[in-house]
Amino acid sequence: MKFRKVLSIFMALILIMSLSACSGTAPMRNPSASTASVSGKDSKTAPVTLKYYTIGTPDSDLEKVNKALNELLEKKINVRIDYNKINWSDYGHILSNIINSGTNFDIAFATEGDQGDYSGNAVKGVWLALDPYLSTTGREMHAAIDPLLWEGVKINEKIYGVPTNKEVAVPEWWMYSKELIDRYDIDISKYSTLESLEPLFKLIKQNEPDYTVIELDQYSHNFFALESYEYVLNKDIPLMVKSTDKSLKIVNIFETETAKKTLSMLRKFYKSGYINEDAAVKLISGLEKDLKVFWREGGGGPYSTSSWSKDTGYEVVAHQVSPSIVTTESARGGIMVVNSRTKYPQECISFLNCLNTDPEVRNLINFGIEGEHYALTPQGQVEVKKDSGYTGVQYTQGNWFILKTLKGDPRNKWDVYKNFNSESIKSEALDFTPDVSGAAVSTRLSAVSKVTAKYYPGLMTGTVDPEKVLPMFINELKAAGIDELKNSLQQQIDEWKAKKSAVLKLN
Repeated sequence: MKFRKVLSIFMALILIMSLSACSGTAPMRNPSASTASVSGKDSKTAPVTLKYYTIGTPDSDLEKVNKALNELLEKKINVRIDYNKINWSDYGHILSNIINSGTNFDIAFATEGDQGDYSGNAVKGVWLALDPYLSTTGREMHAAIDPLLWEGVKINEKIYGVPTNKEVAVPEWWMYSKELIDRYDIDISKYSTLESLEPLFKLIKQNEPDYTVIELDQYSHNFFALESYEYVLNKDIPLMVKSTDKSLKIVNIFETETAKKTLSMLRKFYKSGYINEDAAVKLISGLEKDLKVFWREGGGGPYSTSSWSKDTGYEVVAHQVSPSIVTTESARGGIMVVNSRTKYPQECISFLNCLNTDPEVRNLINFGIEGEHYALTPQGQVEVKKDSGYTGVQYTQGNWFILKTLKGDPRNKWDVYKNFNSESIKSEALDFTPDVSGAAVSTRLSAVSKVTAKYYPGLMTGTVDPEKVLPMFINELKAAGIDELKNSLQQQIDEWKAKKSAVLKLN
């Protein structure tokens, strides 16, 4: 009897530990397997290995970091990770093949569109609904991550992924060469419309022949965000709403006066020689290092200038030109999802909970191994070693606010981010997820996307004359069925809005 009593107490302790975050073991699938042996020595179940796919360049030291990560995870939660990185351009295609073939995996990175199709795959039942776990195994990460991000990843009032806890909004910034800003004593805060930039561009064109005045590419810019427009679907379908418009009226953005004015200004810039001649055919490649450019645009949060300066190879300064609005797109910018067919849902949640609450684990997966891939300064900041064999992709892998700051970053960097988040505005369309299933809708989406791909690059870079080309673009969009899509989506967003209002009244 005495032995049974001791055994019962021991089993109760095991159960309590299993519910802890990163300090104990993951919840056991078979609690009876974790008992005291007759000799009194502890035994536990063998660690589960979870197969994890994410985006990024496969590192030469990925296996080494994976080993160090597993040593840490096994000790903390009795879980191991099979850590796989897939190249940027291949990720969406390969993950789609993995899903469609039924190949085993447990956790993956996803956003909207061609990088995991978060909402599309959620509706198809590919991702596990996480709601039942967020009050138990995942309760610590649920408390740690901004509520607006959790709201943004909801689909039909269910949560299918863990959002990266980072900036909640991704406003537009205009960045400039600091060298030229200092040389001409320019106050960049005075420039927040395309029209206002014209005399500035003229100055640089006349006096700095070694500089490209403006660098654009096929799709990297959303000048319509200056007036708070956001896409209902994505940039391939030019249907937008104003984030602050309670009516959520959907428009074909290219039929608006906003678009006409924007395209006219871009055309003027191109004809003046301010925009790079290859803009309409230039592929999206991020910021091109060491290319001397005066002005670029980009989306980001506080201190984005640090990463932009690193990417360009010279120092830049930047000014925010669009409001900080939390949209569905910004909330879904980086998500970790669980395969609905996983055999180990509790262990998956335990790992994700750990990644979002344990600084030791989060810093290892982001920076690699201390002493090999980075060193700590006397101030406790990370100094990445030259030619490091490992680079984490920060926006894809968990809570930023438990990361160490980089050398040169303000020590209060994450406090500034938290303040930025607290002052951001919530879009009226936050968490709206259109239903685009059905053969007729798919056909129209495909047709509209092809028309957009044909005209968008030329128009949005000023390469073609909008007075001649814009009417052709609009006519072909109509022939492809954009008005029918707009009507269908308007009905959906109206119903969604009414349902949300009803829920708010009940609460």
